[in-house]
Amino acid sequence: MKQRINYSKSAPEALGGIMEMEKYAASILEMSLIELVKLRASQINGCAFCIDMHTKDARTAGETEQRLYTLSVWRETPFYSEKEKAALEWTEALTLISENDVPDTVYTAVREHFEEEELIALTICINAINSWNRLAISFRTPVGTYQPAKGKI
Repeated sequence: MKQRINYSKSAPEALGGIMEMEKYAASILEMSLIELVKLRASQINGCAFCIDMHTKDARTAGETEQRLYTLSVWRETPFYSEKEKAALEWTEALTLISENDVPDTVYTAVREHFEEEELIALTICINAINSWNRLAISFRTPVGTYQPAKGKI
């Protein structure tokens, strides 16, 4: 596929708000959780560029191959903590919000593991990755072009 627009070069100022959301989430949540959430939302949205990026970044954050390979079927594995499972459930509910609303059962489950500020940060993180997915998919960001910051991977 041919890239339609390189939005980061054409309108970098338009990305500032999303970047601020990312910074906020990173100031509160652990990076390994953030990368799992970003990767899972990207899988649901079918964003190849972001799947490539966040798989690389998750490895950098110390994620294991086994957990990366089984993330799309996380409910069927014993590899994730209860807190991670709650975050993944929340990620799926918010990413698929047009299909399901956000059930009280999901909210109750996530609140068992996240304080208010943490849940807000998690929600901001999920909103940010959904925005990035929509940008990358819409403008066909070339897959495989992402390279982690120097010193990573």
